[in-house]
Amino acid sequence: MARNAQTCGRNGRKVAAGAAAAAAAVVGAGGVAFTAPGVTLPRHDVQSQAALSSGKTAAPAAASQPSVAARAAAAAAVLGAASLAASRRASRAGQKRDGRTARKVVIEDMEDVCEQTGVTLTRYLFELSNRGVVDGDLNSIMTSICEASKVISKLVNTAPLKQAELLGLQGEINVQGEDQKKLDVITNEVFKNALRYTGKLGTLASEEEDEPVEGGEQKYGVLSETFAETGKYVCVFDPLDGSSNVDAGIPVGTIFGVFEEPNTDECELPSDLTGGLTSEQQRCLAGTLQPGKALVAAGYVLYSASTELVLTLGKGVVGFTLDFSIGEFVMTRPSIKIPARGKIYSCNQANVNDWDEPMREYITALRSGTGETGKPYSLRYIGSMVGDIHRTLLYGGIFTYPADTKNQDGKLRLLYEGAPMSMIVEQAGGKAITGHSRVLDIPPVSVHQRVPVILGSSDDVDECKKYYDASTDPTLKERCERRMKGVAA
Repeated sequence: MARNAQTCGRNGRKVAAGAAAAAAAVVGAGGVAFTAPGVTLPRHDVQSQAALSSGKTAAPAAASQPSVAARAAAAAAVLGAASLAASRRASRAGQKRDGRTARKVVIEDMEDVCEQTGVTLTRYLFELSNRGVVDGDLNSIMTSICEASKVISKLVNTAPLKQAELLGLQGEINVQGEDQKKLDVITNEVFKNALRYTGKLGTLASEEEDEPVEGGEQKYGVLSETFAETGKYVCVFDPLDGSSNVDAGIPVGTIFGVFEEPNTDECELPSDLTGGLTSEQQRCLAGTLQPGKALVAAGYVLYSASTELVLTLGKGVVGFTLDFSIGEFVMTRPSIKIPARGKIYSCNQANVNDWDEPMREYITALRSGTGETGKPYSLRYIGSMVGDIHRTLLYGGIFTYPADTKNQDGKLRLLYEGAPMSMIVEQAGGKAITGHSRVLDIPPVSVHQRVPVILGSSDDVDECKKYYDASTDPTLKERCERRMKGVAA
């Protein structure tokens, strides 16, 4: 027992020492660094970071900047066991919360450090709530999304074992003329039910719903006054992106975005959009049709070899991995930054002959190595937007689903695919355009509006945009201008 305690103490010292230097790296990179409830790490106070491990006044920060490798190595130290151990010590000592001063870590009292798992999504949201980054309603919504994602992950993983129940076509066609898979319908209900029970949503809009629906409790009966509340948020989502691949066991995902519900009394919808709609339907539609730049949160969940949830609340991008042993999403990517330039392009190259000329020229340059880098890019394409963008986000490069002769507005939906993914990529340091304009600036004219999407590393997207800017085809700019004016292209 004594030997174990001694070993754990030594490990604790290493973790704590690494945490101090790592915290400075994460904060310096613009991330959110914290240890325990009540132990706040000031964003620009490097000395406070060092005080966590030594308990002494730290020397001024060195002139050298933390490397990318240092920030990567920082994740476990900053967001792992030391923070949870500090929480227990603070609680036992009865210390008061102080929003500006880092607490001292007592090295000798770290016997529980070895057993800790890290920072969960629940813990992360709790910390952000304490700092005023998110309110209680948004916290509740994100928690419900987290729970729904766990259920969907289970459904996707067990689908091959329950083929009659979960795989194959439902026998129905959605509003976009697509055959619905059984899992499309099931996962849509899972997501809707989880969000409705929060009582914090005013409106829901999904790929599988013809029109936006009221987010408040309707069909289940009021469980309590809490569940009868009227929400101030709007959630848009694609419950199972890439569902056409699910029968083959290829990675699929969930995409979501959250808006604040506007004052619908001030929203004027065009007459061609309100015809035949009830006043309640008009309210839901007005709350939903907002440009992507109005998003307050966006994220996706990748169901693959592991289940990963990537989230932005407008202050950088954070990644979590589902630990099935404890049933929690645990932070594994504290600050996701997309490389400024990549080596991979991702697209359905079978459509190359139908693309607009600027996109054809750009992809030809990437393939031949005649682009700005002078080196050929590699093609990687899964056919599931979540999977392709997850790889692009981590490795860099460019993802595109452009317009073509058959789909002049592209195929991806603006509200619940293009806009949320564009917010994530931009928050990670990348860019997202339709060709001439920024995706997040486009005001939607319908819930299921489609747009061309080109997103990824900032230098790669800038290079692609040069081809569009140099184009003399007037129809390309005309379509872009119509979208920016809120008129269907």
